Amino acid sequence: MLISDISRLALAIQSKGELLVMRRSVYIIALVLLALTSFTVSDARRANSFAAFAPPSGKIAIKCPSPLNDITDCPDTGCGPSLDPLLNQAKNVRTVGGTPETMTIKQMQKLPDPVPGFKIGDPRDPLTSLGEGKLITVEAWAMVARKGGGESCNCKLLSVADTDNHIVLVAPSVRNPTLVKNEPTSETAEFTPRVRLDHPNLARAKLQPLITAGGGKLKVRITGQLMFDSEHSLGHHLKRKNNWEVHPVTGLKYCKKKTCSESDWKDIEQ
Repeated sequence: MLISDISRLALAIQSKGELLVMRRSVYIIALVLLALTSFTVSDARRANSFAAFAPPSGKIAIKCPSPLNDITDCPDTGCGPSLDPLLNQAKNVRTVGGTPETMTIKQMQKLPDPVPGFKIGDPRDPLTSLGEGKLITVEAWAMVARKGGGESCNCKLLSVADTDNHIVLVAPSVRNPTLVKNEPTSETAEFTPRVRLDHPNLARAKLQPLITAGGGKLKVRITGQLMFDSEHSLGHHLKRKNNWEVHPVTGLKYCKKKTCSESDWKDIEQ
């Protein structure tokens, strides 16, 4: 074999080797790009999935005070890693001024929920224009007074004295109401620990035995602040007609009779 032929063969072998190297490099690059693309798509899917379950925007973190022994140590904004301070301040009022306005359960049920355009953390002016903050009196069947739990508004405190009580209210026109049948169209009232500092009998321990003695229902006249529970309207929905509440309750009268005259109404605090 001539030297020239050997040189051409060597060049051909070198070219084939370089081609193999180039093909291998292209293959590796393609695998890397595919992996990156898959990662990006997977990340996007996870992000979209997270967005569907992420807490609503507008919440902030407020550090809890130390010491935090009871409700008197808890700020009106509440505390925790993710909360709406304006909502908590609405919940945590201790007194509500003014002359109470009579309102019916049906009128509460007709209030808009959700309020168009309102988001978690927004200023509550649109809610004030709908009546939030005014003092009202509502007559209803009280069906149950439930134990509360740790919430950001009460700094996640857990003792009975430091938690809310949720009262299920049904329109007084309903005959023979039951929780199973009527809770889905109910409204809510809440005893709160801050009001209880001045009115200790506004508590589940006082109301629930009266409801039980009445066969699972009790006629009540509840006075308190009209408030829109925006958190439950925009997520974490409860079993009720809408998310307008009497919150906090500042007074309660009850009647044990089927037909009640004014003298039949008893103040729960007396």
